[in-house]
Amino acid sequence: QVQLWDSGGGGVQSGGSLILSCRISGFTLNYYTIAWFRQAPGKEREGISCISAADGTTDYVDSVKGRFTISRDTRDKNLVLLQMNNLKPEETAVYYCATDFPYGYNCGRGFLIYEYKYWGQGTQVTVSS
Repeated sequence: QVQLWDSGGGGVQSGGSLILSCRISGFTLNYYTIAWFRQAPGKEREGISCISAADGTTDYVDSVKGRFTISRDTRDKNLVLLQMNNLKPEETAVYYCATDFPYGYNCGRGFLIYEYKYWGQGTQVTVSS
């Protein structure tokens, strides 16, 4: 059974940092992409970062480039991390990880929501000014 657990959210002040985690089970990550999305109240869900486990390709939406870093944990092959630095109040949202299993599309296709079949439950990030 494919499952994703996202965690690591919380409350931080503007300029602060958080590390989100996405743990997967039920499939081998090596051939698929993990992406992070976020959804603020009253707004559409937007893709912000992804990583293709097969070749390490990463991608970021322009608004987070230079501040967020996505990676696979070097010690736990089933864990993907999102380091978020210099957080802004407008980035307050529920953050979700998702996988394109069983399709295997490469990262960088523009965060197409319909390509991501399995999702975590979401973790709240609140950035105060």
